[in-house]
Amino acid sequence: MVESISTTTEGVSSNADQESYWDTVITPKKPLFDLKLKELWKHRDLLFLVVKRDFVALYKQTILGPIWFFLQPLLMSLMFTVVFGRFAGIPTDGIPKMVFYLAGLTNWIYFSEVFKKISTTFKDNQQIFGKVYFPRLVMPFAVTLTGLLRYVIQLLLFLGYYFYHLWLGAPMQPNQYLWLLPVLVILLALQSLGLGLIFTALTTKYRDLVLLLQFGIRIAMYATPVILPLSEVIKKYPDYQLFIILNPVSSIIETFRYGFTGRGVFEWSHFAYSAVASILLAVIGILVFNRTERNFMDTV
Repeated sequence: MVESISTTTEGVSSNADQESYWDTVITPKKPLFDLKLKELWKHRDLLFLVVKRDFVALYKQTILGPIWFFLQPLLMSLMFTVVFGRFAGIPTDGIPKMVFYLAGLTNWIYFSEVFKKISTTFKDNQQIFGKVYFPRLVMPFAVTLTGLLRYVIQLLLFLGYYFYHLWLGAPMQPNQYLWLLPVLVILLALQSLGLGLIFTALTTKYRDLVLLLQFGIRIAMYATPVILPLSEVIKKYPDYQLFIILNPVSSIIETFRYGFTGRGVFEWSHFAYSAVASILLAVIGILVFNRTERNFMDTV
């Protein structure tokens, strides 16, 4: 009798050990500097599914569909060419005006759209976040990758105008800095991701920051060399050049233009500053986001 009880107890203990093994363990406390990137990589299939869903659904029920990818930068560049290039007479470093404005807008639209979308991550996904667990970083990273697909499409529009003017004999000289293009895209993605994560953490408590962001992102475009080249700022408005240079997006846009045209301002110190700022923003943003996700359902 005693032996049978002992055997039964051992069997229960063995079953309990097997049932206590879990693929994912959710705990209330995490290390302060845990970026959870391993967990994100483990759920990469979910990440790619969300990217596919967002990209397909973006213009699924629109009349023009994917054509909107081209219309946004094209119409804005045409407007800038007429208003700032023709009427205001703002120089473009000798670069054809459409090429100059498309170079700036292609990068700025990617940064601003991803930044704005990520800044409302908690608010936009509060229902699904409250029902099922998965790495919350999947959503902002999906926005970044979806925006990257849109960036590639708009880059093709820029290249079309670029090669057309190059064929016409425009004074543009592509150079070795073109090899920095993949790095520039990564830095731009890190900046928009980091800033978006910081703002989405803040907007869980302060909803009016969303309105401030919508207004501020339009003003911030004038603090980057999208319309006015950095060379003109240095020459005519030297008191404001530091303000423009401290914007980490400025160096990316100037390096992009310089690599394709050989015109503009490129300095390794500006590029290094932008690279360091991008990495710091991304790390800080992920840490703030991970800390906020623990109790955001109480405040959102």
